[in-house]
Amino acid sequence: MTLREATGDAGVVAAVAVLEAEVFGRDAWSPAQVAEELGGTGRRTWVVEAGGAVVGYAVTWRSDQVVDLQRIAVHPAHRGHGLAGTLLDEAVAAGRSDGADRMLLEVGAGNAAALALYAASGFVEIDRRRRYYRDGADALVMRLPLAAARCGGKG
Repeated sequence: MTLREATGDAGVVAAVAVLEAEVFGRDAWSPAQVAEELGGTGRRTWVVEAGGAVVGYAVTWRSDQVVDLQRIAVHPAHRGHGLAGTLLDEAVAAGRSDGADRMLLEVGAGNAAALALYAASGFVEIDRRRRYYRDGADALVMRLPLAAARCGGKG
């Protein structure tokens, strides 16, 4: 498996759009939104490839001192091998090196695996967004101070 920073080129956009739909279902970004997110100002994207296929990705957006973790996803067949933790570690390290002082994210309140990953990396819940997702589920807003970030989450 290979981890690399990616650009918004057509091949990466297409591969991420397919994985996005599979992982996020009704809440997935459209292919046009994927292209915008991957190529937008202040965005950084990392992909994990296995056998030439994208099996995981992370997207961040930096604005001033804040980095938002927009997406992190791993193909279901490749979960449980630490890929999400590796992607998260890369995003946190990049945010820190880019000069941000904190990372924020939203995660489904019922997503136990993601919550465990984020907690292991030092994220704390700071807010709840009621009925945030299309299925009516709440989102938890979590924050990580980057100066004190602990890397090494597994997922």
